Amino acid sequence: MIPRLIGARITVFGSAGNVGKRVVNEALARGHEVTAVVRNPARFNELNPSAKACVGDAGNVDDVVRLSTGQDLVISATRPPKGNESELVEITTSLLTGLEKSGVRLLLVGGAGSLTVPNSDGSLVVDDPNFVSPAWRDIALACVAQFNVCSSNTLVDWTYLCPPALLAPGERTGNFRLGNDELLIDAEGISKISMEDFSVALIDEAEFPRFKGNRFKGNRFTVAY
Repeated sequence: MIPRLIGARITVFGSAGNVGKRVVNEALARGHEVTAVVRNPARFNELNPSAKACVGDAGNVDDVVRLSTGQDLVISATRPPKGNESELVEITTSLLTGLEKSGVRLLLVGGAGSLTVPNSDGSLVVDDPNFVSPAWRDIALACVAQFNVCSSNTLVDWTYLCPPALLAPGERTGNFRLGNDELLIDAEGISKISMEDFSVALIDEAEFPRFKGNRFKGNRFTVAY
C-alpha cells in the first residue's frame, strides 16, 4: 500500500490563478506547507496568508530549481494569456528542465485536448467542436503540445491531470470520477467539474499517487462528475 504524503512541502506555480488559488487552499486545508509562487509581487494580497508567498517564473529554469530544491512536490497551474498560448510549451519545458536538476516530482494542471472522445475512433477532444469551441482551440492545441513535451521526458517523475471540457468555479463536493486517456462525460454527454473538486482530485493524487509513471514514462489522468 502506498503511504499517504503527510505534511508535504509543496511549491505551486500559478498560485494567483483561478485553479492555482484553489489548489493552494486545498493543500493548506490538509496540513501541507505551501510555497505559493507568482510572477508579480503585487499579487501577494490575492494569496492565502497561510502560504509562503514567493516571486518566481515557471518559465525560468533557475527559478524552478531554486523554488523546487528541498520540496516534496511541485504543482504547476500556470496558463498563458490569450494570444500567447505557445508559451505553455516553453513553460513546461522549463519546469521539466529545472526538475531534472532538483529531482522533485511534478503534478501538472493540463488540458483535455489530448484525451480521446468517447465512442469515437480515437479522435482527440481538441478536434471535436462539441467539446472545444473555436475560441478555445488555440489553448487546447497548446495543451496537446504540452502533454507531448511531458511524454517525451523520461527523467522527471511527472503526472498530468486533464480537466473535463468544462471547468468552472463551483462547490467542493468531493464526489467525482477518475479516468485515464478518454474524456469523461455524464449521461447527458456533458463533461464538467468545479475548480474546487478539480483541486481535490489534484491534492488526492499528491497524497496518494495512483497515476505515477515508472522511471521510463510519466502518466496522466482525468476527472469529471
